[in-house]
Amino acid sequence: MIQTIARDAALLLGRDRRMARHGPKIPVEILLVEDSPDDAALMVVALREGSLAMRVTVVEDGEQAIDYLRCRGVYAAVPRPQLVLLDLFLPRKNGFEVLAEIKQDAAMRRIPVVIMTASDNERAIVGAYDLHANCCVPKPADQEQFAQVVKRIEHFWLNVVNRP
Repeated sequence: MIQTIARDAALLLGRDRRMARHGPKIPVEILLVEDSPDDAALMVVALREGSLAMRVTVVEDGEQAIDYLRCRGVYAAVPRPQLVLLDLFLPRKNGFEVLAEIKQDAAMRRIPVVIMTASDNERAIVGAYDLHANCCVPKPADQEQFAQVVKRIEHFWLNVVNRP
């Protein structure tokens, strides 16, 4: 009985802490790094259908992603994202290079990075994990499945996981 009460209290406290961090007045910041306008649009729609208030910023290449994360140039005043959704195969600087730069930087390494890729190349997936990707998720070809995958990512990383 006492264990159950303690567990329930811990769950409520954890839930309250997550709600305070991601309440309706303070949107969750998500950086989406995707060069396909169609895939980006599907992800943004699926994320906005979620239960949390969020602001999704889309950049189309790896150099823009690094500029955003380092608050350089046109991104000088942007807030730090709480989640990065990263395609591996990008122009200018690929997703592997972006991931390596994020995870080597002490100020950025705790930001969860979810790799979204259409590739089923095992070497690419292993390479992403070797660079400390938090997870790798295949992009489904079907629009409905694609939306469900994005919603599951949002739920897990922004509702279930405790992050610093």
